Amino acid sequence: MKIVRLTLGGILFIGGIILTLLPGSILLVIGGLVLLSYDWPRARGWLKISQNMMTSSARRIDRVLLMRKFR
Repeated sequence: MKIVRLTLGGILFIGGIILTLLPGSILLVIGGLVLLSYDWPRARGWLKISQNMMTSSARRIDRVLLMRKFR
C-alpha cells in the first residue's frame, strides 16, 4: 500500500507542477502532497506552506472582489 501511495502521490505532484506551469490547476499538487505527507515529514511541511499560501491568496482575492463590487 505504501508503494502505491508514494507512486500515486509522486505522479499527482509532478503532474500538478506541470499543469501549474501550463494553464491548469494546482489542486493536483495539493493532492500529491497529501498522499506523500503520510510517509514523508518534509512533504507535510510543504503541504502546510502551500495551504497557508492558498488561504492567504483566497482571502486577498475575496477582499479585492468585495471592494470592486461596492464601487
